[in-house]
Amino acid sequence: MLNEILGKVNDWMYTYLLLFLLVGTGIYFTIRTRCVQLRFLKESFRVLKEKGQEENGKKQVSSFQALMISTASRVGTGNIAGIATAIAAGGAGAVFWMWLMAIIGGASAFIESTLAQVYKVKDKDKEEFRGGPSYYMEKALGKRSVGVLFAILLIICFAYGFNGLQSFNMSSSLEYYIPGYSETIYPVIVGAVLAIGTALVIFGGVHRIGFITSVLVPIMAGSYLLIGLYTIVTNISELPHVFFMILSQAFDFQAFAGGMAGSAVVIGIKRGLFSNEAGMGSAPNASASASVSHPAKQGMVQVLSVFIDTLLICSATAMMLLLSGVEGKTGGLDGIPFVQKAVSANVGNWGIHFITLSIFAFAFSSLIGNYYYAESNILFIKNNKKLLFVFRITCILAVFFGAQADFSMMWNIADITMGCMATVNIIVILILGNKAIRVLKDYEKQKKEGKDPVFSAKDVGIDNADCW
Repeated sequence: MLNEILGKVNDWMYTYLLLFLLVGTGIYFTIRTRCVQLRFLKESFRVLKEKGQEENGKKQVSSFQALMISTASRVGTGNIAGIATAIAAGGAGAVFWMWLMAIIGGASAFIESTLAQVYKVKDKDKEEFRGGPSYYMEKALGKRSVGVLFAILLIICFAYGFNGLQSFNMSSSLEYYIPGYSETIYPVIVGAVLAIGTALVIFGGVHRIGFITSVLVPIMAGSYLLIGLYTIVTNISELPHVFFMILSQAFDFQAFAGGMAGSAVVIGIKRGLFSNEAGMGSAPNASASASVSHPAKQGMVQVLSVFIDTLLICSATAMMLLLSGVEGKTGGLDGIPFVQKAVSANVGNWGIHFITLSIFAFAFSSLIGNYYYAESNILFIKNNKKLLFVFRITCILAVFFGAQADFSMMWNIADITMGCMATVNIIVILILGNKAIRVLKDYEKQKKEGKDPVFSAKDVGIDNADCW
């Protein structure tokens, strides 16, 4: 009964609210920034090479490390199980709408991450930067209550919804190996192991998180892309047909009219948002942690995270599925089992083991990235060591119990909480967007003068930017 209600709320939110809000905002900022996500793509790679600055003898988080933290959160089981679920439910056409969400969403990602950099704060105890939507809602919007609301939504979404889902996906990937897996003691054991692993990292602080993600993410993403590339090369003759399927089914308006909530458009946008998180308000929490000379630099870097996530990782999964000849079906063959069977058809049985390892690597990095976002928002609400300790314990418990949860309910909870926080953040960045655009123009002006841009908040008429 509860899951049915959650499902209806989920469908309404994405069909009648976020569909228009997300797409409209992405298009608006694409126009206002003159397609910053593509114009400055080359510059994004250049900025990525810059090292983190040192302050008081302590090395700060670099652009690359901040990118890896945000990519760790973005690149999770949503890139594997989420894509499989989308194709099983909405057909190949859902892939097109995920691509489109990534391209136009890149502009929204730039705006929110730039704002997070402008209004970041410095933790006096740890000498670390932190920030995110809650912080620019308080400092730029002047509404701490809105910031607290967003922080609560994000904590529920990432610490409990998303991390519970990641834990579930890791656990369920073992179903192939253990008959009747869900009825055995193994989900409990897996949950305990994951909880212990999470505890070891999160009690180590942001630098341990940055180190883990900066090593784990490139390795796992590179390996996964190689398998995707191998699949494409060995099935190159089928590629035109796959692209035809994607495009034809994306614009199958007859199917769309038959049920909007279950259409490729809505499913593609929903899974695209879940995967790349552009405009959601999550990645800015990582963006704020970086030490850069100009806020626009980190805005550009975060665009890369959106593209890495959807245009590379999600596309790799889509190609593995669509080139396999295996057909997915909602309520039948979907999620991780669909991916395992498809990859096995492409490369042999060893592909099943590779996907299982990928699931664990992707999901665990997401657990860490998600936790970092949640911690930053706990500190926004109240910077208290006892509260933080209790919160960490509850996060570990969420991982433990998530390994034993119900699939559909976990997806619904994650989608709804994500939708609520995305709605709040999108409305706020629409209000504050002009400030980020002023920052972008300042960056462009200094680049034209042949300078390595250095930001001064007073020069662009921005107040309450304590770190600038």
